Amino acid sequence: MVACRIWGLSARYVGKIGQDPAGALHRDEFARRGVEAHLFIAPGTPSQQAFILVDHTGERTVLWKRDGRLTLLPEELNREWVVNARALHVDGHDTAAATQAAQWAREASIPVVADLDDLYPDYEQLLPKIDFLITSRDIPVRLTHEPDLRKSLPEVQARYGCRLAAATLGHDGVLAWDGEKFHNVAAHRVKVLDTTGAGDIFHAGFIYGLLHEWPVERQLEFACAAAALNCTAVGARGGIQPVEKIEECMMTVAKYPTARD
Repeated sequence: MVACRIWGLSARYVGKIGQDPAGALHRDEFARRGVEAHLFIAPGTPSQQAFILVDHTGERTVLWKRDGRLTLLPEELNREWVVNARALHVDGHDTAAATQAAQWAREASIPVVADLDDLYPDYEQLLPKIDFLITSRDIPVRLTHEPDLRKSLPEVQARYGCRLAAATLGHDGVLAWDGEKFHNVAAHRVKVLDTTGAGDIFHAGFIYGLLHEWPVERQLEFACAAAALNCTAVGARGGIQPVEKIEECMMTVAKYPTARD
């Protein structure tokens, strides 16, 4: 949401925080960044917190704790928050609420983008309502029990009716299937300090391109470049760059080799 705001889009976030200083920090950061935030408070509950360990290569390990009382419920959502948007982005943490929001978006012909890094309870209810399913490397394999992404991604796309099924692959870029062809986009060679937030910035970049009605290949290339640049600074939002810098990266920064069709 912060990246979308930096790139000139309006952004709205709906979630739940605890009744503690960490929750206040979340609220203050959203306000400072200009993100419209609808934050429910779980009384007497600590906010979700994560401790992130980053090694010398920039790879991170996340240690996190999330109280079950932080679950956002479907009845806490306001339909107007969804249907007045141009795109809806969901993850799988609060699956029931995400499913309700995705249903409203589908009814209003609003594209739904999903970021799944795990198969949360009742995910089968959510996936048929997703238009652009962009997951971590292992999710298509876990859904289909097929280790070859060039087989599992088409199977996922056909099973759930997504317009696009894709897996982000770190320095191997991204592989996506749109129902007719594969898009294999390479990652950029940058000096990596911290990979925290790379997937989130990738999704932001994809949404930015989607709302500008770019071809799929350009959406993925912009997303890869945005994610790569974010990895050159410390923190999940440390390296978010302006659109001009991202487009310059797309044109000038060398890429890792990748298999093409």
